[in-house]
Amino acid sequence: MTIPPRLHRALGRLRRDTGFLATGVPLHLVTPLLLWWIVMLVSRTVAGTSSDAPVILIAPAVLLGIAGYALTEAQRRRFRALCGVDLPRLRFAQAKRQFGYHVLVGPLLGVLELLLLALLSAGLAAASVLVWVWLVPAQWRIEHPGYTTQATYLTALGLAMLAAFPVLAAGLVRWEILVGREVLGVSRSDELARRVEDLTESRAGAVDAADAERRRIERNLHDGAQQRLVSLALNLGLAKATLTDLPPEARKVIEAAHREAKDAIEELSSLVRGLHPAVLDELGLDAALSGLAARSPLPVRLRVDLPGRAEPAVEAVAYFVVSEALTNVAKHAREATRTDVTVTRLGGILRVVVADDGGGGADPSRGSGLTGLAQRVRSVDGTFRMSSPAGGPTMMSVELPCPM
Repeated sequence: MTIPPRLHRALGRLRRDTGFLATGVPLHLVTPLLLWWIVMLVSRTVAGTSSDAPVILIAPAVLLGIAGYALTEAQRRRFRALCGVDLPRLRFAQAKRQFGYHVLVGPLLGVLELLLLALLSAGLAAASVLVWVWLVPAQWRIEHPGYTTQATYLTALGLAMLAAFPVLAAGLVRWEILVGREVLGVSRSDELARRVEDLTESRAGAVDAADAERRRIERNLHDGAQQRLVSLALNLGLAKATLTDLPPEARKVIEAAHREAKDAIEELSSLVRGLHPAVLDELGLDAALSGLAARSPLPVRLRVDLPGRAEPAVEAVAYFVVSEALTNVAKHAREATRTDVTVTRLGGILRVVVADDGGGGADPSRGSGLTGLAQRVRSVDGTFRMSSPAGGPTMMSVELPCPM
């Protein structure tokens, strides 16, 4: 005999709801029983009818505290196994919510579950009254001639109770899921805090990974391609100096190749420094910024006041802020005569200020370089400010978190 799919699903839901309610009764009613035990011990102690009540009182109190977490874990498994609802594991700081659920909400749910299970039992007993009434002695049936009519009424009442049970059980299960998610689940504020924490950690990991990748590319270029270009330039220079009997055309080709090799070395060195300067790791931010100032086409007045080294990611951001700022001054502030760079550490903040005496007019919303720089500063939870009124001066201020 094949059961129709719709009936099969209905029976499956009924079996699930019944099992969910049956397992919930002991979990919901154990806490009131423990509390009642404690109240009875306290009342006996106050009345003076029990001398050992203070000692015995420790046991249920400890048991009640342990049961709060044990019952929460049991409820989590009950929700997950029977309803497919995954409740998060609550922390110790959220014990008040767990205690409130098991002491206030749990007993009410337990009573409702017990009433529904009693309704199911009574419905089964009443619906089958015409069957088991024939198990009573025949003499009883002879002495009660109207039992058939009463049994029919009881059967109809039992069938009505059985018909109402699935609807009531499904409603109570949905209500329990809703209450469980609200009380035993993570609140919206906690969920947002957890997501912010996860996003912060993932962003910090992405920043560290990107910085490590830049270091790897810098090492590969410095130790690989740059060394090959240096070797090529040396060989071309040696050929130009030793092969003096070559035709003029050949010497011109060698000289041109030598110049191209030296220009390529210079461009590659600039690219390597732009990726991640090795001096930043070896000597720190002060030495790396001194190198930038020395290579700047405009005079740079540099002041670095740092009591110690900062985190590598923070130092890298500070370095690239100054590097981009000096590049922008050289490109766009043609009337500027000098640039001031100040790097200080105030408590847990690393402050970088770059100012020039140019004509101003810089707008971060119009320049992709400044926009990218601001995004890089925000990647380490820093703040980026820029003031560049028409006519100057231009000042860029960056504050980076730098724990002591």
